[in-house]
Amino acid sequence: MSTSPPDNLLDWLQDAHAMEQQAEHMLKAQSARLEHYPDLKARIEQHIQQKQTQKTLLEECISRLGGSPSLMKDIAGQLAAFGQAVSGMTMTDEVVKGAMAGYVFENLEIASYTVLIEAAREAGDTDTQSVCEQILEQETAMSAWLLEHLPGVTKNFLLRSATPGATAKV
Repeated sequence: MSTSPPDNLLDWLQDAHAMEQQAEHMLKAQSARLEHYPDLKARIEQHIQQKQTQKTLLEECISRLGGSPSLMKDIAGQLAAFGQAVSGMTMTDEVVKGAMAGYVFENLEIASYTVLIEAAREAGDTDTQSVCEQILEQETAMSAWLLEHLPGVTKNFLLRSATPGATAKV
């Protein structure tokens, strides 16, 4: 069975919507626990706002193609985010591993939007292509920010963990 570029585009947009749901849930859980890393918390809060706008933009693209977000994909993404949040709470170095996981997830998003841009181009959907290019810029900026700040988060964690009575985890 063959699938047309618009059909693939719609399917991948639904995947991206679920990915954004997952990212938003993971970021909210991480932000809610951060106490001693104000720069990281502020940047995560900013990115949560971007995620909410991204989901709306994706919903508009999906609707324009005659679809709707996939409830099953969205639920799967939320469950994955919940699992990650719960496992993070058990780590003594949660902030470092959370920042690393965030960087990895941003790069997954970068790859996804790169694919979506090409799929939209092939489907002749310039509106979706433009939306995905806009989101790609935001994901690339967040990835770069995390990479730049990983050493500082790590240093802060190490200093706090070596200080008696200080909480380093979050």
